[in-house]
Amino acid sequence: MEQRRREPRRGRGCLVGCVVVVLLWSVASAQVRYSISEEVNEGTIVGNIAKDLGLDKSTLKERKYRIVSSNADPLVHVNQNDGILYVSRKIDREEVCAQSSTCFINLKTVLENPLEVHYVAMEVLDINDHSPTFPEKETTLEISESVLPGVRIQLKASRDPDSGHFSVQHYKLSDNDNFRLEVKDKGDDGKIPILVVQKSLDRETVGSHSLVLTALDGGKPPKSGEMKIRINVLDINDNAPVFSKDIYSVMLDENAPLGTTVIQVNATDLDEGPNGDVVYSFTNSINQKLLKLFDINQSTGEITVKGLIDYEDKDRYEIEIQASDKGLAPLATEKSVIIKVVDVNDNAPEIEATSFSSSIPEDSRPGTTVALISVNDLDSGLNGKVICSLSQDVPFALSPSLQDKMYSLVTKSPLDREKQSQYDLTITAKDAGQPSLSSEKTISVVVSDVNDNSPEFSLSPYTFYVTEGNEPGTSVFSVKAFDRDENDNALISYHILRDGNQENKLASFLNINTESGDILALKSFDFETLKTFQFQVVATDSGTPSLSNNVTVNVFILDQNDNAPVILYPVSSNGSAEGVEEIPRNVNAGHLVTKVRAYDADIGYNGWLLFSLQEVTDHSLFGLDRYTGQIRTLRSFTETDEAEHKLVILVKDNGNVSLSATATVIVKVVEPKEAFAASDVKSSSKDEEDNNVTFYLMITLGSVSVLFLISIIVLIAMQCSKTTDYTSKYLQETNYDGTLCHSIQYRSGDKRYMLVGPRMSIGSTIVPGSHANTLVLPDRRRGSAEVRHILTKVLWDSLE
Repeated sequence: MEQRRREPRRGRGCLVGCVVVVLLWSVASAQVRYSISEEVNEGTIVGNIAKDLGLDKSTLKERKYRIVSSNADPLVHVNQNDGILYVSRKIDREEVCAQSSTCFINLKTVLENPLEVHYVAMEVLDINDHSPTFPEKETTLEISESVLPGVRIQLKASRDPDSGHFSVQHYKLSDNDNFRLEVKDKGDDGKIPILVVQKSLDRETVGSHSLVLTALDGGKPPKSGEMKIRINVLDINDNAPVFSKDIYSVMLDENAPLGTTVIQVNATDLDEGPNGDVVYSFTNSINQKLLKLFDINQSTGEITVKGLIDYEDKDRYEIEIQASDKGLAPLATEKSVIIKVVDVNDNAPEIEATSFSSSIPEDSRPGTTVALISVNDLDSGLNGKVICSLSQDVPFALSPSLQDKMYSLVTKSPLDREKQSQYDLTITAKDAGQPSLSSEKTISVVVSDVNDNSPEFSLSPYTFYVTEGNEPGTSVFSVKAFDRDENDNALISYHILRDGNQENKLASFLNINTESGDILALKSFDFETLKTFQFQVVATDSGTPSLSNNVTVNVFILDQNDNAPVILYPVSSNGSAEGVEEIPRNVNAGHLVTKVRAYDADIGYNGWLLFSLQEVTDHSLFGLDRYTGQIRTLRSFTETDEAEHKLVILVKDNGNVSLSATATVIVKVVEPKEAFAASDVKSSSKDEEDNNVTFYLMITLGSVSVLFLISIIVLIAMQCSKTTDYTSKYLQETNYDGTLCHSIQYRSGDKRYMLVGPRMSIGSTIVPGSHANTLVLPDRRRGSAEVRHILTKVLWDSLE
């Protein structure tokens, strides 16, 4: 509709521009002035500027007549052909001059050759092309029903882009009984509408009012704009909440779970909105303890359990509550809630240990008091009657006291700290209520130690193997004892028993670390001198009085290769290992020339001797048995063979570092007649020599036998004193074959062990951990015939 109104105005503007343009100019200032209405069409003639300025139209184009403007899209332009000023685009006065009372546009025109500048003023005339408008199409006001008549409420003003008479001139309010309108003129800022209350409001009669505010301009006919006004009458808080009951009373079981609903109160308020919203709370005068026990829901009025309700503490509660509305000046109503607590069996017995001895000696007699136990139950009657007991099978008992609810914790049987050093005693107290309640208390009783256990060695007896040639002053082995007692009662010191007994005579060559049990040898042992010995070690604790125990230590000396072989035959008169043997030239191959005999004081591989030819004049004539030392002919002698032969025999043992000795045998080959004569002369000396050798051999074998018997006796005594399940047998094996040989065999379980001499059975193996001097023999048993054959062979070899 507004658009349709504007179209006739634009037609009239164009008609005015086309028909006549009012020209005003002043001769004194040489300035031309035009007037034109806004919103005229593009191309509308403003005026003939060349004519009005007196310019020659024919020279305008040549002199480049133009309007100088900084705007890229000017509002007007001049035609250089006829000098007429035209509208370039529609002119909006409100855009160009906003709400100014007059709107002038100053134009500057320029001609060149010569330069001339002319100023033109163009006034843009306003037309009523805008209607008044409000910032909002609809607004809502809230007015309390308690306001007095005459209260003024300023409304938002309407705005009209037009100026002067076409702007907003007055306002109009729709008809009503409660409000009227006043207008305040603020000059250039326009007219401001003010709503005035002319009659008291009553929310209960009319809750809201709907008004229409109209703004009108000064056009003919006037244009207008409207704004709807909705007035909500606000309630005043003139009604207090009212509870639904005069008295609130309820029964509550003690120990009710947290969150249990006790009671729900209800109150109503006749007001509306916040004035009618009821909020529940405890009064400010309530006891702080009650705030820990109960809570109230502000919205629903539900009272719930917040803390522990204990009948024994209090059996009745009276709580002051209030209901208040949410008005600006809230109104409240108070009410009392009475809560009666119902008693139940909710108290378990309490156990307290007094005069408690946390530690008791293990030698305490039965009946010794450990602690006094008191029990208590806050309940009464059967609920408070308590029975006390120990829930475990322990060497303790509860003895009732003369005083009610008092017990004595006493020992009922002997204690042994080594079996159990601490008892965690659980005492149970149970009342006679229904259902019954009980409680437990655990107390720890530590059994203190007394020195009632002697030290015990980890082994009995001890058996150690020590390699001969040990370094004096170093630890060779150690013993270890433990004591089942504790602290000083278990602190053990060691010493070697030195009582002058023949069996302990070697103890003087030993020393022991009193703290660790490490045993040091003060001298170096020699296997050839001492093969085994024993002594006693005593372990003593530090208790009062102290207790001790001793153990037998058996020591076996292990052989080292520290003895070189000794040549027994041949031996010359000056003691050197040299000899001369004469044999007939006509002997056959295999003839025994002589036998080299040697002895090594070591045993095992260290005493196992092997013979070899180190030097011989003719390798084809003589052969040497590497095990027996027998020298035999390998073939018959010929006429070309030399009459004298020199044989150097090397005798060495089988130690890791082999030791050796040499013997020289001169073999003279003689004719048979000479051999018989020489044999008669030699037989007497040889018999005497053989007798001497046999004598020494018998002495050696006798010594070995005596040592063997002593070893057997010692081992039998050790076997009798041992408590382990294995047995040992010591056997003597005669395995003499060309050298003096001695060995000691013994059995442990399924294995046979042997301390061997120079000769060993082929196939023997070293026992791990025996210092390479103890061998494990294959479990083969020789027949008696084989043994007799070996003994016969040994005897014949000795006589040879």
